[in-house]
Formats: sequence, C-alpha cells, structure tokens
Amino acid sequence: MTEPTEPVETNPAPTGPLRVVVVDDHAMFRAGVRSEIDRGVQVVAEAADVPSAVKAITQTRPDVVLLDVHMPGGGGVEVIKQVLQALPEQRFLALSVSDSAEDVISVIRVGARGYVTKSIAADELIDAIRRVAEGDAVFSPRLAGFVLDAFSGAIDVASVDEDLDRLSQREREVMRLIARGYAYKEVARELFISIKTVETHVSSVLRKLQLSNRHQLTRWATDRRLV
Repeated sequence: MTEPTEPVETNPAPTGPLRVVVVDDHAMFRAGVRSEIDRGVQVVAEAADVPSAVKAITQTRPDVVLLDVHMPGGGGVEVIKQVLQALPEQRFLALSVSDSAEDVISVIRVGARGYVTKSIAADELIDAIRRVAEGDAVFSPRLAGFVLDAFSGAIDVASVDEDLDRLSQREREVMRLIARGYAYKEVARELFISIKTVETHVSSVLRKLQLSNRHQLTRWATDRRLV
C-alpha cells in the first residue's frame, strides 16, 4: 500500500512586496518616491534617462516600471518601445507632472497600463502599482477621459501627433505654458531659459503650426486638449 503524497505546487503565488523600477531624470523626485512607497513596494533599481532605464529594467525584470514621460534621450515612450521588444509582458505605469492629452495618449498607445499625475497620494500610488501588476489599467480620473475620447474619436490622435511632430520637445513645453496663460518671463523662470529664448521658441511654434498669435495658439492647444 503506497503512502499518499502531498500535492506539489508548481506555480506558487508571489510573496513579498512588489518589485519596482523608478525612472525619472530628477534624483530628488526618485528619492521622494522611494521613501513614500517603501512600506509596500521594493524599489529594485532607479534610472534617469532612456539607456539606463532600458538596462535597469531588462536586468531586474520588475513587476512594474514607474515611468516619467519626459526625460533625456527620447522620454518614456522610447523606454517602453525598447523594453517591450525584449520583455513583451513588462508592465508600465506612467507617473508625470504633465496632464496633457498628448502625453497620456502617447504612452498608452505604445503599451503603458496606466497614467497618474505626481500629485497622487502615496497610498493611492501604491494601490495603482499593485493594480497594474495584477493587470488592471489605472488612470487619474481626469486622464481617463482623454483615453476614452481618443478611442471614441473625439480626439483626432493622428492629427495631434502630426502637428506635434513638427515641434521640438522644448517647443512643446513652451507651447503648453503659453497656452496656459503664462507670461514670457514666467515661462523663462519655469524652464530655466532666457526671455529671448522663449520669444524665439514661440515664434518658431507659431510658424510651424501656421498660427498668427498666442491667442490662436491657446485655442489650438485647448481644442486638442493639450493643456
């Protein structure tokens, strides 16, 4: 008579905290995120630009990548594209100061599972990370509307992309601030550039978009939900 054997668990459920890579070009912000989420999440690596982010993610294979949208070397979109070529199941949660429709749609189109803004509370961020790790899609309430509008056709994504492709990253930053009503000196202070440089960028944006003044620029950006 044979003795009964214990069942063998071939795929045990993961235990311990979720493993996360934090990607942002500001060291102080990365440190702040680490300290805020360390009670529920293990930060296994940090990165400040596209090449270091791709390397860190492919080496550590975290449960979730917490990813800023705007960084040197191509930004969050480029990180997602490069990583998914090697790790197609990798999950990304965008965490950005930007709440523009363009930024939200661009990272979702290439494979991010969610997008939240940097004003999110620590507990909410930990919950968002957990939900993305489990396969859910997570968005800050206002940003979810952008995604729904894009899929419903309310926002002409192709047209937005084509127009914005004409602008450099710095021109996009200047355009958004001007459209939000910032004065030239306020834009200069926000972006750490001279007023003369702001004027040059605004002139270039108006020329590339075939607009005549900042009032038309504000209307153009508002219509496309970029501000």
